Amino acid sequence: MISEKQFREELDIIIKNALREDIGDGDHSSLACIPADAQGKARLLVKEAGVLAGVEFAQLIFKYVDPSLVVDVLIPDGTTVAVGDEAFYVSGNSQSILKAERLVLNSMQRMSAIATKTKVFVDLLEGTATKILDTRKTTPGIRAIEKWAVKIAGGENHRFALYDMIMLKDNHIDFAGGIAQAIQKTNAYLRDSGRDLKVIVEARTLDEVQQIMDNPGVYRILLDNMDYETTRKAVALIQGKCQTESSGNIDHNTVREYALCGVDFVSSGALTHSVWNMDLSLKAVL
Repeated sequence: MISEKQFREELDIIIKNALREDIGDGDHSSLACIPADAQGKARLLVKEAGVLAGVEFAQLIFKYVDPSLVVDVLIPDGTTVAVGDEAFYVSGNSQSILKAERLVLNSMQRMSAIATKTKVFVDLLEGTATKILDTRKTTPGIRAIEKWAVKIAGGENHRFALYDMIMLKDNHIDFAGGIAQAIQKTNAYLRDSGRDLKVIVEARTLDEVQQIMDNPGVYRILLDNMDYETTRKAVALIQGKCQTESSGNIDHNTVREYALCGVDFVSSGALTHSVWNMDLSLKAVL
């Protein structure tokens, strides 16, 4: 996983690039009709029930736009909210509030949708030892905040990118000439490069699970698109010698059944790639 420092750097990049995209050479709507020294106040209004996420990120945005803006948080990240709830108030320079408005809303609506969906999976796994993982199936450019939203709702993050973990999937295995060759080449690469990266290997059959078990250095086996019976047999074959993860066909109807097969993790790209933004609004307080 990436470090806290790397994560914060990713957030800074997102904010800087999004504001560049949105403001350009100036917010001419505000410049045209609002005095430069005008002061104002706005509230973040919840217009749809769900799990709130992105409040802390909104604070970072406001601070980046104008450090003098003051944010009074009423509802923290991870809270279940209802229509009509007020998450926070922001006060200060009116032009600054309007510069930040759309980025705050776009981010919080997306993050809250992801958090809301993740919480459904977290609740479905209650009472089991299995944890829900996200994937790299994220929106280009804003992966950090989407994975942050998963964590806010009680989910866990898979690898952040291609550089913080090794994951040998079907194409890697096929191009490398087979499972044994892929693992052996990976172990040699890690040794020669001096890198300390965890290794996950995908298995599509019980025979592939056994091939993986016959080669050292694997941190987790990803059981790809296996049915429940095959998953249970795979877990029994692995005997806790490395972590297990079920992937493929994971939705709200199947996630608990896979957990009951005894896997350590279930992963679902749908947490981040298949959500509808939660309805939020930033309204001026007059």
